[in-house]
Amino acid sequence: GKTSLAHQFVEGKFLDCYDPTVESTYSKMVVVGKDEFHLQLVDTAGQDEYTILPHSFVIGIHGYVLVYSVTSLRSFQVVKTLHNKLYESRGKTRMPVVLVGNKADLSLQSREVKTDEGRKLAESWGAIFLESSAKESQGTQGIFTKIIEEIDRVDNSYSREHRCRLM
Repeated sequence: GKTSLAHQFVEGKFLDCYDPTVESTYSKMVVVGKDEFHLQLVDTAGQDEYTILPHSFVIGIHGYVLVYSVTSLRSFQVVKTLHNKLYESRGKTRMPVVLVGNKADLSLQSREVKTDEGRKLAESWGAIFLESSAKESQGTQGIFTKIIEEIDRVDNSYSREHRCRLM
């Protein structure tokens, strides 16, 4: 889901198949209001609750887009654990986060995570919540606009620095 969203955002295309991500970096210029931002997106390998977070996930990162599949309760649990690890690693400081439920285009019967569950989790973190579909290009642009806005809200760094690193 993360790779599909990143690729859809940067290239404007959905990839039906690709090799599992080790770690990739994408760059894109984005205009929000009158300001131009150079985003560096770090697409991480799939994480699980047993993975130790490298320092590169914390140091120099301005914001986080945490993605789960609405069709996988397991991915929803993993994203909770990942958030907790990031929060602990950053010294329990506020962090700009957008929580994304991907695959929102799929049928209600295939859902394992309800929209309200995602919304409540994001609220408990003080984060923004969105649902998206990388396949249908639904909400992908908005995710990255929202994380820039969150970086400004949390860090008040929007107008000073126009280079953002996101995970």
